[in-house]
Amino acid sequence: MIRKLHEKLINNETTSVELTEEYFDNIKKRDGEIGAYLTLTKDLALDQARAVDDKIKKGEKINLLEGIPCAVKDNIFLDGFRVTAGSKILDNYIAPYDATVVKKLKERNAVFLGKTNLDEFAMGSSNENSAYQKVKNPADSERVPGGSSGGSAAAVASDEAVWALGSDTGGSIRQPASFCGVVGLKPTYGRVSRYGLIAMASSLDQIGPIAKTVEDAAIILSGLAGEDKMDATSARSSDKLYENYLDADIKGIRIGVPDEYLKKGLDEKVREKFDTAVEKFKKKGAIIEKISLPHSDYSLPVYYIIMTSEASSNLARFDGIKYGLRIDDRAKSDILSKKAGSLKNSFVNGTLLETYLDSRQYGLGEEVKRRIMLGTYALSAGYYDAYYLKAQKVRALIKNDFKKAFEKVDIIFSPTTPEAAFKFGEKTDDPLKMYLSDIYTVTANLAGVPAISFSIGEINEEGSKLPVGGQLMGKWFDEENLLRMAHAFGVG
Repeated sequence: MIRKLHEKLINNETTSVELTEEYFDNIKKRDGEIGAYLTLTKDLALDQARAVDDKIKKGEKINLLEGIPCAVKDNIFLDGFRVTAGSKILDNYIAPYDATVVKKLKERNAVFLGKTNLDEFAMGSSNENSAYQKVKNPADSERVPGGSSGGSAAAVASDEAVWALGSDTGGSIRQPASFCGVVGLKPTYGRVSRYGLIAMASSLDQIGPIAKTVEDAAIILSGLAGEDKMDATSARSSDKLYENYLDADIKGIRIGVPDEYLKKGLDEKVREKFDTAVEKFKKKGAIIEKISLPHSDYSLPVYYIIMTSEASSNLARFDGIKYGLRIDDRAKSDILSKKAGSLKNSFVNGTLLETYLDSRQYGLGEEVKRRIMLGTYALSAGYYDAYYLKAQKVRALIKNDFKKAFEKVDIIFSPTTPEAAFKFGEKTDDPLKMYLSDIYTVTANLAGVPAISFSIGEINEEGSKLPVGGQLMGKWFDEENLLRMAHAFGVG
């Protein structure tokens, strides 16, 4: 997709301005129904597109991302534009600088169409937790697009963007990519800078691309990856063009299929598509081996203890004082009437505390509050060792499972999700049932390995053709092999 559009640009079959206007026309036609965008940046996009067209007219070379319209999840900073993280508490917050990934893309003259909708503070698996609007699945408007990067996935699937940026804490790129029938890549933790991403769980979060094809994801990763002095967790890595590693020959590659991922809870229709995908890999020359990731059964509780703990710490900054929404319903006269000697204590114990409480009460949604409370409890005195510390120990065991597995196989293959896209409201009354949507994806975040979701077929549900995703997980910093395997699946 990206390469074809690039060729059209350099062959003067179209211009970046025409391409950009075409996608804004698509947004105008479709987004009233889909709800993928929270903010459009049309003036910026057209200025960026004109600059690329001028380069082409002058005979200058352009890179593959140059002049190509994209979207950015609304928890990633785009300088001068609103960044809400899908929450009312940041409704009026303007990003004061560019995230490193945005800066890198600007250097490559990508065109930014706008900011996409998400579950509030990236907390959710369905995009039903956005404070603004629900995103609908382009395959069936009665079903969720997945979350939290549902806006980005739906925008790509509905041709409202060529590609988009998402963030993935426990599957938030891969799960919506699976539900919407597109490609979603979570790079190795540290491969891509997190500077300028509104943090949920700092040891799990990772920015990555959502695109139409594996080749597109590889091209985008080439533009995003690299060490960043603003992010101490970013890894040293030489510049690579990942799109040059997509050799379709996978003969002899050892693919591990974990027994634990094929147990009770996996939808039969999804299992059928997965089994068919395994056979397809076999026909292409790959060697399929059964493996065990014995601590996978603990991955979901471990994830939700660590994630909520880190989220409760990260979200403490949203207090109604520093930035964002502030609700202070006590009149100034109530404070000024106090005697000087008691003013300070009265302010701390009364008005300031009320500001904190009211701002969070009205600014944060139910799921965010739930996770903050769970995390605060897990970190509290007397429970830290019993919950958070123990969860970190089990996390180490999960990571060790992957190390042992990769001694036997080159890559791991599983379904992305246990089912296809579900209907709105189907799981909102049961948070635990909702959390199970991430059961196959959270392990990659806990272990820090790269993972990609790509379409392995469709199933019929009540007259709708719903996409089904397959997930490949690779060795640490081995995105080349990961992308090659996913690309090979779709070739031929």
